[in-house]
Amino acid sequence: MLLEGVKVVEFASYIAGPGACCILGDWGAEVIKVERPGGDTMRAAFADVKSELSGNPTFDLDNRGKRGIVLDISKPEGRDALAKLAQTADVFLTNVRPAALKRAGLDYDSLKQANPRLVYAVITGYGLEGPDAHKPGFDVTAFWARAGVANMTAPKGTDPFMLRSGMGDHTTALATVSAILAALYEREKTGQGRLVQTSLLATGVYVMGSDLAVQLKFGRLASNRTRDNPINPIATFFKSADGRWFVHNPRGGNGGWETFCEVAGRPDLVQDPRFATGRSRRENTRELVAELDAAFAALPFEEVARRLDAADLVWAPVQTPADVAADPQVAASGALVQVENGEGGTFPNPAAPARFPGADATVRPPSPKLGEHTRQVLAEIGYGEAEIERLFAAGAAA
Repeated sequence: MLLEGVKVVEFASYIAGPGACCILGDWGAEVIKVERPGGDTMRAAFADVKSELSGNPTFDLDNRGKRGIVLDISKPEGRDALAKLAQTADVFLTNVRPAALKRAGLDYDSLKQANPRLVYAVITGYGLEGPDAHKPGFDVTAFWARAGVANMTAPKGTDPFMLRSGMGDHTTALATVSAILAALYEREKTGQGRLVQTSLLATGVYVMGSDLAVQLKFGRLASNRTRDNPINPIATFFKSADGRWFVHNPRGGNGGWETFCEVAGRPDLVQDPRFATGRSRRENTRELVAELDAAFAALPFEEVARRLDAADLVWAPVQTPADVAADPQVAASGALVQVENGEGGTFPNPAAPARFPGADATVRPPSPKLGEHTRQVLAEIGYGEAEIERLFAAGAAA
């Protein structure tokens, strides 16, 4: 595996931090998940669902393949055990607020004294500097709302809406993995680790970077448009006779205009004075979309798909999660990985979006039970059996 020999200590909860460590683990790193008593909040993600559903696929997504231990850093013995574990690590990743880590002596400046090769990764809502650096942040607040993603995503005149779980977190996880790998590469040359940091806010700004670059340069930005009034009338969503949606994305501003009309069975639209030029099509967008809506509403989806493919146009069906799960191209692209279910079988889980032909992880171990490997890991870093029992008796480990 690519990262074999890299040891990662994760002192994080929720999604972004565990997600980053899971990717490193999928790529071969050894990941030790350190939880406080009570465990990562995401362990309870399915606590209130119907009883016939077993398992926690959301937790498994970001924690498969890790070993799990429990330490209480509010107790000196627990804090010391975590610091000792960090001495053996290549990477220490946390999303605990920096002020709390500093009080506990678990900040970068403290840990690097004993392990100068340590790559110390911090994930925050808003960064490590600035007037709001101390504020807590989730993906819906720091990434979605404050970074402008919600505003730029909702069409003009519509209310903002909530994002799906983990969207900003998982994007930040990818950014964090990139930062960690860059720091590990630097360490190979210098022998020194470093502090790296990512934030939900900065990730959101980058994700919307194409739009925000315009705002930053010109001081203004066009709003998102509704489906029936797009900037380009053939760059939008249409519905077939059997109620299936698809989206078309033309190559260039007017690329494929005539061909798209042929596909819709309306070649006459090309000569219609209302739509004869790019400018006139933009001025009469609603009318053109209405004409194309009526055309595609008369065609079954399979025929629409056949025509679009035959014309080599850029399009895709709008799929439900069930469609995605059953899509053979999703599996072929490497977007899924199998996870052991603890009962001799496996179940599919989303994979990290990168492939390494010949070195892909095809089956990953399950996520750890709370404190499953505490005794084992403590023994590995030098604790004797009697010392481990004292940690448990004091409530510093579980």
